[in-house]
Amino acid sequence: MIEKIGMGLPVEVVQGDGKQVAPTPYEATTAFSAYLKNAIQDVNGLQKASDTLNQGLAAGQVQDIHQVVIASQKAGIAIDMAMQVRNKAVEAYQEIMRMQI
Repeated sequence: MIEKIGMGLPVEVVQGDGKQVAPTPYEATTAFSAYLKNAIQDVNGLQKASDTLNQGLAAGQVQDIHQVVIASQKAGIAIDMAMQVRNKAVEAYQEIMRMQI
């Protein structure tokens, strides 16, 4: 049967005495924040590379305009994706805040 796409099964840490211990909320938050930081740095790197190539094109130093266009498109797509992830995160937060306890 086809399974839905998701995060998969939760990972549990096994201690030396055989007891299973779930990761603490701090560890989960740290892992997510590190992942988010790396993703933002990747988007920033693509944008900087695109800017460098665009400046080189304007100065007449770049011979291959295709690489400039490809870098610009990569940066644009990465920024669009980051904005969509941000919008979904804000939407999820707002939905949680609307829940009644």
